Amino acid sequence: MPKIVIPDDAPPQMKGTKALEQLNEHGEVALYNTKASSQEEFVGRMKEAEVAINVRAYSKFTEEVFAACPSLKMLSVLGTGTDNVDLAAASKRNILVTNTPGFGAVAVAEHALALMLAVARHIPLIDREVREAKWPRGLMTQLHGRTLGLVGLGAVGGQLARIGKGIGMEVISWTFNPSPGRAEEHGLEFVSLEDLLQRADVVSIHARLSPESRDLIGEKELSLMKPSAIIVNTARGPIINDKALVDALTGGKIAGAGLDVFEEEPIPPDHPLLKLDNVVLTPHNAGMTPETIERGAQMAVDNIINYLGGNPTYVVNK
Repeated sequence: MPKIVIPDDAPPQMKGTKALEQLNEHGEVALYNTKASSQEEFVGRMKEAEVAINVRAYSKFTEEVFAACPSLKMLSVLGTGTDNVDLAAASKRNILVTNTPGFGAVAVAEHALALMLAVARHIPLIDREVREAKWPRGLMTQLHGRTLGLVGLGAVGGQLARIGKGIGMEVISWTFNPSPGRAEEHGLEFVSLEDLLQRADVVSIHARLSPESRDLIGEKELSLMKPSAIIVNTARGPIINDKALVDALTGGKIAGAGLDVFEEEPIPPDHPLLKLDNVVLTPHNAGMTPETIERGAQMAVDNIINYLGGNPTYVVNK
């Protein structure tokens, strides 16, 4: 029975799932639901593991980590993004890396919609003022008839495209890999990033974090947006340049932002975003629904079972 370690189930996501019960039938499973206090402790948890499940993006699987875990043969990432994993180092050491694409698409797309609406209608600010015995009046933004620009068109972007059209928005997209087939499938138009930023009333980020997408939206890109436009990010924080975003929000270059992800997480208590009324913030929890947790856990476990059976699935490294 192979030793399978889940070193970072904190806050708990695998614990208590049906998938974890199933995994116990295929190996000797060790689950840690506290965050390791040091790199040494993190590595120590996986020292003898043949398989590891990565639950949290704060865990960094570097060349040094892989070197310190000589028994490791497979890493199952619970999530789509693998920016916390050195894929080249894993390949060099013949460690198979898999992920769980699309497992949270519905939940994350719904959360993106919630952020869009919350910012467009000033819901947190109005809620606070009503609780303070005020009765605020003022115009809000109606999304019907507006243009939704999707930066990235993976599983989440595709789901939000359907939702956006369902509430009467025109949907356009920019992606690293456009194709006529994908445009037809989603019933939208692929445009240049510059065109998207100039036309969209809501810009929603759905790209993976990579060297190419880091700081993809910076000062120049934000300056192209309408002063009335909203930007939403449920992908990865570093895709939007932090300083440029704060400057755009405080300088009136854009109207507002809805953010579930940040350059540093948790967001520091002195971060200027926390002081802005035109920003709605959530703690990287867009995918935290019971359905998503079960599906993601099951996909991560299925990847391990398939690997042990000689038929690996959702492999992301060579």
